[in-house]
Amino acid sequence: MKIIVAIKQVPERDAPIRIAPNAKEIEERELQYAMNEPDAYALEEALQLKEKYGGEVVAVSAGPERVGTVIREALAKGADRGIHIVGDDLAGRDALGVARLLAAAVKPEKADLVLTGLQSEDVGMGQTGVIVAELLGLPHATLILQVEKTETGLKVKRELEEGWYQTIELPTPAVLTIQSGGTKLRYATLMGIKRAKTKEVRSVNAADLGVDAAPVVALERITLPKKQKSTQILTGSAKEAAATLVEKLKFEVRVL
Repeated sequence: MKIIVAIKQVPERDAPIRIAPNAKEIEERELQYAMNEPDAYALEEALQLKEKYGGEVVAVSAGPERVGTVIREALAKGADRGIHIVGDDLAGRDALGVARLLAAAVKPEKADLVLTGLQSEDVGMGQTGVIVAELLGLPHATLILQVEKTETGLKVKRELEEGWYQTIELPTPAVLTIQSGGTKLRYATLMGIKRAKTKEVRSVNAADLGVDAAPVVALERITLPKKQKSTQILTGSAKEAAATLVEKLKFEVRVL
């Protein structure tokens, strides 16, 4: 089974965010970058499938030269090779533009499975994976927690609203967007880091892929969120208030 994993490099969660004077970009100076956490779960799912069924895991990422660090991180964790779509204009592309790059780069690979994270931690649109599926003409499913290989394709478990789950079957090749938290992320071992240095990373110039870079979504302005406080009084008995609190922590604050 050949599995493609799309990985995005995003600013670290505690990185100081400064908006550029044009109010349409984030200033990159002093920023530290890391692998998008939802994509890390997609990588983990791919590695577990490889360990169970055999095959190859290929990590693909788009962006400037610094993106090579997250590709090497994926290789250190167990991916077999990488594809770097080199381009300095990724910040100016919308989800469709990025998906076009990814689809053009991975189509020649003829993979059995393409995995992405559910969404990116910086923009959070949650659209790239499903657009890639549409561009490749492949079936897809979102919010995936578990993946099993069957005789006819795949059986996947997906998360729905309010604690409900759905199990569906679909043929391969397919595209899946992976929900965070379904598995435990692994760390790169010292041996894995050493091996990553010898693994292949193929560079592809974004301009050479021949895809339309014109965005269909216009970004008008970026603003920092306003700080605000909210107080809620929970009524009823202690037992009823505790049950209500648990529900709010689980489904509104999402910390449980």
